[in-house]
Amino acid sequence: MTLDLSETWVPTQDEFDAFARLSGDDNPIHVDPEFSARTAFGRTVSHGMLIYTKLWGLLLRARPGTRQINQTMMFPNPTFTGEPVRLEVKGEAPGVLSIRAVRAEDGAELLVGETGVA
Repeated sequence: MTLDLSETWVPTQDEFDAFARLSGDDNPIHVDPEFSARTAFGRTVSHGMLIYTKLWGLLLRARPGTRQINQTMMFPNPTFTGEPVRLEVKGEAPGVLSIRAVRAEDGAELLVGETGVA
C-alpha cells in the first residue's frame, strides 16, 4: 500500500516539557528558556525523538498495528516552539518509508530519514 501522509504540527513548550518528563531527557536546551536564550539557538529546541514520535503517530493513525523494523534519522536544523512544522511520511508499506519534518515558513528540513515497517 502506497502512503502519502502529511499534517501540520505547531510545537509547544508544554510538549517539550512533557516529553522531557516522559523520556528523562531534561537537557536545558529543551526545557529551560532562560538557559536556551544564551545559546546559539536563542530559545528552546525540540527533542529529536519528539519530532519522530509525531511522525510515528501520523503513521499509526493511518495504519494501526504497523510495526517498526529499523530507522535512520538526521536533524539538520532546530525545531522551535510556535513555528508550524510539516510532517510527512511517504512510501510503500510494508517496506521502507521516507520520513520528513520541514519548517513550514522557510522549508528548512528539521528531520530527514527512513523507517522500515512491517
